[in-house]
Amino acid sequence: MTTTLNYHSAYHCPVCRQGKISSMPLMEAFACNFCQHIFTANLEQQLLKMADTQLPLIWRWNGKTWTRVLQEGMELGWGYGVAGIIFVILPTSIIGFGAYLFPPLPGTAFSWFPIFWTILAFFAHLACMGWLVIAYYQFPVFMYLSALRRRWI
Repeated sequence: MTTTLNYHSAYHCPVCRQGKISSMPLMEAFACNFCQHIFTANLEQQLLKMADTQLPLIWRWNGKTWTRVLQEGMELGWGYGVAGIIFVILPTSIIGFGAYLFPPLPGTAFSWFPIFWTILAFFAHLACMGWLVIAYYQFPVFMYLSALRRRWI
């Protein structure tokens, strides 16, 4: 059964996919009862735009589900992937190469520290890239963990 987007119905939230969005009283806006995001709607084009973020996140209602509308200039190209790989590999390589060229004296108290620092740099930069990817694709990690916790408790 397909329905059109209107202010009198409730829909699944396109962000958290756990809650329901419904119209806010005395406003022409929607709000989610789970993630608390606020949305504005364009009923003629069946579009929903997140109002409480700087990113232009827009979804189209096709009658059953939400589909993400990608804005012009918001696509990720191969250059971003190369830059991300360089961001992770280059600092790790510099630290590892420095530890290889100037190794600590064997048997000293902190001889393990250069290897630890190299591994820490790799995982820290990898976490930054993961966070950026999650932020770009709007994957609600904390909301999914919260929903899983609610189901199991």
